[in-house]
Amino acid sequence: MTRTTTAGRIGLAVAVFALLVFTLFPVYWMVSTALDPNAITRGADVLPSGISGEHFSYIFDRGNFGQFLFNSMIVGLGTILVSGLLALFAAVAVARFRFRFRTSVLIMVLIVQMVPLEALVIPLFLQMRDYELLNSLIGLTVVYIALSLPFAIWTLRGFVATVPKEVEEAAYLDGCSWPRMFWSVLLPLVAPGLVATSVFAFITAWNEFVFAYTFMKDGSKYTAAVGLFQFFGENSTSWGPVMAGSTLITLPVLIFFIIVQRRLASGLAAGAVKG
Repeated sequence: MTRTTTAGRIGLAVAVFALLVFTLFPVYWMVSTALDPNAITRGADVLPSGISGEHFSYIFDRGNFGQFLFNSMIVGLGTILVSGLLALFAAVAVARFRFRFRTSVLIMVLIVQMVPLEALVIPLFLQMRDYELLNSLIGLTVVYIALSLPFAIWTLRGFVATVPKEVEEAAYLDGCSWPRMFWSVLLPLVAPGLVATSVFAFITAWNEFVFAYTFMKDGSKYTAAVGLFQFFGENSTSWGPVMAGSTLITLPVLIFFIIVQRRLASGLAAGAVKG
């Protein structure tokens, strides 16, 4: 082994270590502050003064954070299920069938995806008001579905296009109807792409703040992101409860990633083959 090779490996190890520290230190700071009983006076100390669960107890007992997490879970799961199903049907339509204005539909989907979310707040607010869906978890779920669909349709179209038409034709020759072919043949093949788009939809619904804060008036219907905002005061911030709430908000996303990580990796790789 030459000195150049050794130096290169040492440099790579140092770079990886620095990247891990840079990436994981904010997570460590969040969790350690959540467990620190003296979080408000911690300052720049790297180590917490102690370990306590009082901040977690506070946000559940006095901050109603359990209800906020439940609301976010309902909205997130609803967004995943409905947007995934609608996006899959739409992706199959634009990838497999030839119809008038097909290209125009794809262009419109791409344009909608490029619109800043802030520009949609007022139009969607007025629309939800007309449908009497303000201050409603159903209305908020509908908004998140609308926000997730453009990306999901555009992405899933690439996955559907990678499935050879010969596979579908073979299923037809074996006597499959279109619904059975869809559920038994096509759906398993595009499942990794469905997982990839579901991750995006879940993160969009789970972490979104502006729409939830604008559309919800009843405090019991706040999502976790909006519920966390109550610990920020005008002149001071309760950093212990804030970090405890942030830790709890992070956990479902982390668990979701762990569950779908294998299909997510294969889905991203498959989606890169053909667009």
